[in-house]
Amino acid sequence: MNTDRLLIAGKAYNSRLLVGTGKYKDFAQTRAAIDASGAEIITVAIRRTNIGQEPGQPSLLEVLPPAQFTILPNTAGCYTADDAVRTLRLARELLDGHALVKLEVLGDPQTLFPNMPETLKAAATLVKDGFQVMVYCADDPIQARMLEDIGCVAIMPLASLIGSGMGILNPWNLKLIIEQSKVPVLVDAGVGTASDAAIAMELGCDGVLMNTAIAGAQDPVLMAGAMKKAVEAGREAYRAGRMPKKYYAATPSSPSGGLIGQGSK
Repeated sequence: MNTDRLLIAGKAYNSRLLVGTGKYKDFAQTRAAIDASGAEIITVAIRRTNIGQEPGQPSLLEVLPPAQFTILPNTAGCYTADDAVRTLRLARELLDGHALVKLEVLGDPQTLFPNMPETLKAAATLVKDGFQVMVYCADDPIQARMLEDIGCVAIMPLASLIGSGMGILNPWNLKLIIEQSKVPVLVDAGVGTASDAAIAMELGCDGVLMNTAIAGAQDPVLMAGAMKKAVEAGREAYRAGRMPKKYYAATPSSPSGGLIGQGSK
């Protein structure tokens, strides 16, 4: 039995890997990658993916039914607080009152960096409206604390720009956010390969969310499996507690005293 589970908004999950559903070649590949990843929380861009708002068209929910996965609607493509709030209210209607959502308000279409004033504004409105808000944000410890104070259920700082695959560019800020937060902290954006996910978990993140790192791989299904293993290994390494780094001297792996053939005096 897994006793080290991810707890978000009062619900426990076995997997600490959250996966997006965009950029795959078709729904069949999407499902295969999700299965290989072991992810239980699946994020869906409401402005780009049909989950019922286009009757008669193929729906992602036919491939990833809410009975099997926690669907996490997100506001990808929103650039104002008003647009984000409107999008998530639509998602709540489509998902029969579903309250857990991922908020992201972007600053511009080139960098996709978060617009933090609008993000804070949207978060306050959504929390007041009864949503459980997981929030994409800059790796700024002060603004992360503000989002937590508003009532967000998870803080999701970027590792680097969305879709860049650059990995964790500022581990020090990320560590500051982890150390101060009383809600889960999940790296969101910038992961490129399995080692990036492992590093995030070794730093003490509660989980990792990714999309392009899997969907953009030459073999998305194989990469999804690699990411699953990386998140699990990184979490175990964090819990185990790594040996201290020593820059001043080598330390033998085996004890130097009492060697065979070493005479006593």
